[in-house]
Amino acid sequence: MSEVYAARRSKLRAQCNAAGSAAALVTRPANVRYLSGAAPRGAVLLLGKTEDLLVCAGPPEDRPSDGRPDEVLRLHTLPGAGGDPAVAAADFAAAQGADSLAVEEHHLTVARHREIRSVVPRLRLAELGGAVEQLRVVKDEEELSCLRIGAEIADQALGELLESILVGRTERHLALELERRLVDHGADGPAFPTSVATGPHSGRRAHHPTDRRVEEGDFLSVCLGATYRGYRCEIGRTFVIGTSPADWQIELYDLVFAAQRAGRESLAPGVAYRDVDRAARQVLDSAGYGESLPTLTGHGVGLEIDEDPQLAPAAMGKLDACVPVTVEPGVHLPGRGGVRIDDTLVVRPEADGGPELLTITTKELLAL
Repeated sequence: MSEVYAARRSKLRAQCNAAGSAAALVTRPANVRYLSGAAPRGAVLLLGKTEDLLVCAGPPEDRPSDGRPDEVLRLHTLPGAGGDPAVAAADFAAAQGADSLAVEEHHLTVARHREIRSVVPRLRLAELGGAVEQLRVVKDEEELSCLRIGAEIADQALGELLESILVGRTERHLALELERRLVDHGADGPAFPTSVATGPHSGRRAHHPTDRRVEEGDFLSVCLGATYRGYRCEIGRTFVIGTSPADWQIELYDLVFAAQRAGRESLAPGVAYRDVDRAARQVLDSAGYGESLPTLTGHGVGLEIDEDPQLAPAAMGKLDACVPVTVEPGVHLPGRGGVRIDDTLVVRPEADGGPELLTITTKELLAL
């Protein structure tokens, strides 16, 4: 992997040099990990004029879930407590002879920005922008492999839950059980707080589980994800509890399923982000649910659960091959409940079989 991290840093360095910056300071944890293999708490990465450094506030903890730093990178640990690795890295950049430093202004606080200026006043600070985030959009095969394993773990955890008795158990208890099962199957942990929503709560996006108990006839919406070697996937399904679905439940489920299928089938290299959103949104909008639809149909996944691209009505840009995204339309009817269906897929050209579905738990409307 050392060559992979070196190649990523070389791409970023070339962009910085082309923009007139001799060095770059990366502070956003996911970006640090992408470029160096690990992101110990508080660590920053300096792409220096003469040497790259991973600057840490303290000795990195040896935890597999945190990753392992690229072995060719020099680690520098601050000697005392209370120091700021970002300020120390900027000082190193100046000592290496850099006259300019590109920084992630969208992540640096104003206080840290001011402190860097005060410590190295002769160093011109430039904006790095979302350069690293853009590099992260297209995944290599190692990254996609981690996402596949994470998706398999999430599918296993969800499948086991569906085989258990659900009536009478609380949303909170079911969410905790799912997260335990994720870890039991080899995940670093949940990719995000697990959402379990029953009855009138079902279909809500990012619902926080409560002490409401599962009842016969409820819709049950579950959204969970696994983190594996830092990479995060997502799956969401909706079921009916205990009895045959009511007519309104079948109609609503079929509608959301049609919207989700339209979004999935539109995924292809060269397709505009907003066209994927439009494909799913039009199905629900034509049925009269336009006002209650979420702000986006899906988003990228990787080292973060919500990263570029954003599949939204006003999103600019087009899909590339090897970009993993979610497609997750839903409808929530206040007081009644609703449906969410959520998959993680990888964009592939038609010649390679079209979009690769990572989360394979059935989307049939099951009565549990």
